[in-house]
Amino acid sequence: MSVRQPAVEGNELELAPNALTVLRRRYLVRDDEGQPKEGPEDMFHRVAGSIALAERNYGASDEEIAQWEQRFYEVMARLEFLPNSPTLMNAGRPFQQLSACFVLPIDDSMESIFDAVKHTALIHKSGGGTGFSFSRLRPKDDIVSSTKGVSSGPVSFMRVFDAATDAIKQGGTRRGANMAVLRVDHPDIMEFIRVKRDQSQLTNFNISVLATDDFMQAVIGDQSYDLINPRSAEVVEARPARAVFEEIVESAWECGDPGVVFIDQINAENPTPALGEIESTNPCGEQPLLPYESCNLGSINLAKMVSGEIGTGQINWDTLADTVQVAVRFLDNVIDMNKFPLPQIAEMTRGNRKVGLGVMGFADALIHLGIRYDSEEAMTAAEKIMGFIREQAQQASVALAEQRGAFPNWDKSIYRSSENGLKLRNATLTTIAPTGSISIIAGTSSGIEPLFAVAFTRRILDGEELVEVNPLFEQVACDRGFHSPELMKAIAAHGSLAEIEEIPADVRDLFRTAHDISPEWHIQIQAAFQKYTDNAVSKTINLANEATVEDIRAAYMFAYELGCKGVTIYRDGCREAQVLSTGKTEQALGAPLQPRPRPEAVTGETRNMSTGCGNLYVTINSDERGPFELFGNMGKAGGCVASQTEALARLISLSLRSGIGPEHVVKQLKGISCHMPAWEAGGRKVLSCADAFARAIERTVLSEAAQLRIDFNPERNGHAGACPECGGVLYHEEGCRKCYGCGFSQCD
Repeated sequence: MSVRQPAVEGNELELAPNALTVLRRRYLVRDDEGQPKEGPEDMFHRVAGSIALAERNYGASDEEIAQWEQRFYEVMARLEFLPNSPTLMNAGRPFQQLSACFVLPIDDSMESIFDAVKHTALIHKSGGGTGFSFSRLRPKDDIVSSTKGVSSGPVSFMRVFDAATDAIKQGGTRRGANMAVLRVDHPDIMEFIRVKRDQSQLTNFNISVLATDDFMQAVIGDQSYDLINPRSAEVVEARPARAVFEEIVESAWECGDPGVVFIDQINAENPTPALGEIESTNPCGEQPLLPYESCNLGSINLAKMVSGEIGTGQINWDTLADTVQVAVRFLDNVIDMNKFPLPQIAEMTRGNRKVGLGVMGFADALIHLGIRYDSEEAMTAAEKIMGFIREQAQQASVALAEQRGAFPNWDKSIYRSSENGLKLRNATLTTIAPTGSISIIAGTSSGIEPLFAVAFTRRILDGEELVEVNPLFEQVACDRGFHSPELMKAIAAHGSLAEIEEIPADVRDLFRTAHDISPEWHIQIQAAFQKYTDNAVSKTINLANEATVEDIRAAYMFAYELGCKGVTIYRDGCREAQVLSTGKTEQALGAPLQPRPRPEAVTGETRNMSTGCGNLYVTINSDERGPFELFGNMGKAGGCVASQTEALARLISLSLRSGIGPEHVVKQLKGISCHMPAWEAGGRKVLSCADAFARAIERTVLSEAAQLRIDFNPERNGHAGACPECGGVLYHEEGCRKCYGCGFSQCD
């Protein structure tokens, strides 16, 4: 049962259909009509050629540059290594912004806050994500001496950043992602912890509490700890640590936020403490950064580092070593070829030259090796693989330092005072980053996550549904004679193999999925990789919907005990449950909803909305209390289109008359896709009739501020919501959302 390895021959690449879809939608250069004018091979050549030009800075000849261009092309085209998405998208193009994410400082002044908003806009436009610490801002109701007023506090300013993010389409490809962190000793910590229990708030932010060692020890010892006003540095209150920790745990159980970042553990391994403390991370938490630093990331596909038969394969250490050496050089070159969005970022990034080489395909590699994900053997493999990668990366960085010089801030680093005075080209070398889109391009499992499902259903344009099966499982099923279309459909319905007895026990044991694995094993795998990772590890600790608050409490404490730098928890379906438990209304108290009666007269407005089925005329009527009812007329359409349009309009009207706000209706409907989208004047895309109703309501009755708060609904269709592009199911992996139906991802 040999593993087939793709070869690079001429311009032929072995890319899965889903990989091609992702490339065409987001990565390939387009012409003026929006059609791709390069193929995947052209993209890899474009990127390789651009990154190889950095060799000229160090005296390379044209022949040597061409040799490195070919080597860079080969590792990408063979899907052995891929850089982060902005590099694939922008290298060799005028934009040339190649970094995935940035940390921006926010000081306690209006000038600093709105400078950061402006800088965020520039970064999101360029294709990057942003991380912020709001810990320096004075607390809510604190005095503002310049105006004799009071402060509105960090959370209020987070909403400003959230609205700005909503208004900016990131690099023409996706909306920007943000991380907001707040120290646990900030006086507004309770408001911060609770803010995302209302899922209409801060939809463009991940949030995490910066938990100090003092706080964690106070939790363990059931002691109080001090809250400190950052403006005055004065203690304002002593609070029981366990009470605050319980709020963190309960919020995480309810809505998945906040995560926890163990900030003292991070700063204990800060390579340049003389330049300041690390106070925030990038959006998914794997890259702790100083203010104005950027992260330049790439991942090795471990599934390409194994050979032999599935279940008895072996790691090809020579191939892995060679790939690491090439990848480190590639990432160091990225820093030279990068057009950074701000001069401060250019200075900090080039001063420390941090890179983050990580992995993807760990779950697939374990399957090749015959190792169950939740096992001691998997932990050993994780440590051995990551230890080897870091060792090889350090060797590569030392060699580059000999040729090009150590990173400029080396004399301010921990390496200068170390026993051997290790001369490195890069202040950090390894990071386990999310591989949302690039793992789909590579056709492998995400990062260090287990399989999200062994099989799933994917929608195609004519409405047909296809069952997509993990290729390793399909090969095993065929080789062992239990493959059948009916079985594959059954697996797609379950996702997991755990309860399908027709499948041999040893195969079920090998193809474990995220919800087959206990939180303890998720965390132990994360800790095993963290042991040999300079920066941090992006991973989601997936829990079943029935997981308890105690399960989450135990997971946070276990992650702290094992030395993780942070932890992200996601309880399946928790965001959907939050929508059903909002507000201090009669509905929340259990009283039945009673739609208000129709008055004698209402006022209305009709809009013509373009859809794939024809023009949809949407009439929205209001009474003295606001939007009351909605009608939809699909021109001359009949049959199912007319009946479904009428049914949807009736349900919307019932919702409005029952007191449900129009913004909630819009959030539920906006972004739903069908197989026949349409374009409006001005280039806006209407995804379906439901999407058209939502947009008509939005434009007719919602304020501009309310419109800014609404993105695609994050609670539909279970798991992490509905995909804004295809309407399929989003899954939480590596701290972000990802669609396996069409390849959409918030992360790279």
